[in-house]
Amino acid sequence: MPSTDAAAASSTTRPGSATQPGSATQPGSAPESTGPTQRSRAKENRRQALLSAAASLFALHGFSRVSLEDLGAAAGVSGPAVYRHFPGKQAVLADLLVTVSQELLDGGRRVAAENADPLAALRGLVAFQVDFALGKPDVIRVQDRDFSCLSDEDQAAVRTLQRSYVEVWVEVLADLHPETDASELRMRAHATFGLINSTPHSVRSHGRKMASATARPLLESMALAALLADCRTTP
Repeated sequence: MPSTDAAAASSTTRPGSATQPGSATQPGSAPESTGPTQRSRAKENRRQALLSAAASLFALHGFSRVSLEDLGAAAGVSGPAVYRHFPGKQAVLADLLVTVSQELLDGGRRVAAENADPLAALRGLVAFQVDFALGKPDVIRVQDRDFSCLSDEDQAAVRTLQRSYVEVWVEVLADLHPETDASELRMRAHATFGLINSTPHSVRSHGRKMASATARPLLESMALAALLADCRTTP
């Protein structure tokens, strides 16, 4: 509904003075903003900084041992200022895990839609999952260890998103293994996630981090071998 000020301005406009569509903006007038304001962008940047700090701190210390003050300090704000973005620490954890689950589902669907050839689609899904594992190892640790700290509602939301992500893989695998039962294809997908998502542990050797350039092709080749293997036995 128009504001009172806008309505008053409209009622006092002189005949012929209204700006016609496509006409030039009056000198000195500010152009209409179509994008997010600087303030809203700053708020979103701060929110993302808090989520990034949460992933690092939760992964390092565990959800129960990290306070809102710790999160605020890591993101450069005071503890109470965190409440401007999240109602509490559990909400931070929920946002972190629900958001990343949605991103995985959206990304998986995009990869599958962009590749009509099932083998190309599978290679794309594997590369996508490896990118996630190498790029967000802290989130994987948090998911593995602190999932039970979510509320029942948020646990259900994460599970629903992740089941849908698995089904993206199953649909692609079904084209490559048309005679294989869907339950086996799901098992293959879950086993592949376990292989790839072990990255936060397996890329470390004697306390030193393995370079992504070395880990990536190894993970991708092993994952594809497991997904494409013909496990039918001969009599």
